[in-house]
Amino acid sequence: MQIRALFRILGALIFFIGATMIFPLLFSLYYKDGDFPPILFSMLISMSIGSVLFFTFRVEIEEISHREGFLIVSLGWVCAAFVGSLPYLFSGTFSSFVNAYFESASGFTTTGATVLETIEGLPRGILFWRSLTHWLGGMGIIVLSIAILPLLGVGGMQLFRAEAPGPVTDRIKPRIAETAKTLWKVYIFISTVETLLLILGGMDLFNALCHTFGTMATGGFSTLNQSIGGYDNLYFDIVITVFMLIAGANFALHYQILRGNFRQFWESDEFRFYIAVFAISLLCITANTYSHVYKNIFEALRYSSFQVASILTTTGFVTADFEKWPYFSQIFLVFLMFIGGCAGSTGGSIKCMRILLLLKQMKKSLNQFIHPHGVFPIKLGRQVISPDVMNSVLSFFLLFIFLVVIGTLIMALLGMDIISAFASVAACIGNIGPGLGNIGPMDNYNHIPTFGKCFLVFLMFVGRLEVYTIILLLLPKFWQK
Repeated sequence: MQIRALFRILGALIFFIGATMIFPLLFSLYYKDGDFPPILFSMLISMSIGSVLFFTFRVEIEEISHREGFLIVSLGWVCAAFVGSLPYLFSGTFSSFVNAYFESASGFTTTGATVLETIEGLPRGILFWRSLTHWLGGMGIIVLSIAILPLLGVGGMQLFRAEAPGPVTDRIKPRIAETAKTLWKVYIFISTVETLLLILGGMDLFNALCHTFGTMATGGFSTLNQSIGGYDNLYFDIVITVFMLIAGANFALHYQILRGNFRQFWESDEFRFYIAVFAISLLCITANTYSHVYKNIFEALRYSSFQVASILTTTGFVTADFEKWPYFSQIFLVFLMFIGGCAGSTGGSIKCMRILLLLKQMKKSLNQFIHPHGVFPIKLGRQVISPDVMNSVLSFFLLFIFLVVIGTLIMALLGMDIISAFASVAACIGNIGPGLGNIGPMDNYNHIPTFGKCFLVFLMFVGRLEVYTIILLLLPKFWQK
């Protein structure tokens, strides 16, 4: 294990995160909300720690192994959340380190779960930092750092495999650093377009940026207590719904679109499945809410489309209190929590590709019952999926469900009711944010006991890093030579 190399890479990461605090610092200076000193102090501390680690552990870094890649990625996210908690602590936003770390981890993992009772009264610099953690975590801090790892003489493929948000990662460019840069260029371009559209609709630059960060990262942090519903603006609802769906799709496909290859979207089995799930869910929930909640079909369509897109992509923005919807719609949204966006998107949860492959496996099993000697290969497009990949998908699904069950029992042991316990675990491991019960769309996580918050933070990391990355660190064999 290259321990010195580990600290050197983490030092570069911590320095970078500290450097990004320049942006909330500028907003705090402009709005003069009194949060300039704590943000500046946090920035200096972070950059100092990063510099000390980077220059102290000077070493010629060899090729990173898979094991070292998993460890660097995991510790990278833990350190990122720690650095991100400093502005909350120094500004007095939270008096408790656990609450500050929870909010920071929720931001970087794009979960969107909050322990804040009131949001609108916070200083602008703190609110901007809160949303910026979403945007940085959305495409992945580690993926971003891969673009600069060649400067350290490190190949980044192991980190990319450990961090990449999905079961399959397409190499857009021959070199992994070029792939990371290309993904971020696409990410920045789409973010810029959404920001401009929100500004054209009447939103100021500050709020447009904050809500773009929450949308593109599928995070869900808003600057309003009532989230997007606080605007009660149809135009904003439409723009954010569209961009949530964009963020929930594979960014490799967006790259192809920007190159003029429009056929790639419809040639993707996963994307067609993703759109089909959205369309079917929208029709079912619109019909259900129209007959029970909304008197106008267009009103039902408006709120249903936004909420379906928000939960399916694991964004977590809300425009309606869906706990007041019929039970059918609530349960349908819970099912969507477990599906998530596409592989290669900023979304969380199980991912559409894994769900699609599991359905194909079920179909194959049924066909083999009818034709025991038949050969039924599982395909995605023209590509035949190997048994090893299918075993990995099945293992992931079982492990994901197992963690949800165990997590629900742990949260229930802490005194939470069964609905709130289940919803909090599903919302955190799926990186969704709002759930049902006491952590519903109009509630927060502040009432959860300290141990419960720490456990949910663990689940956020597990979900964001695709389960295996964190779980492998808990196995004794991982640490054996």
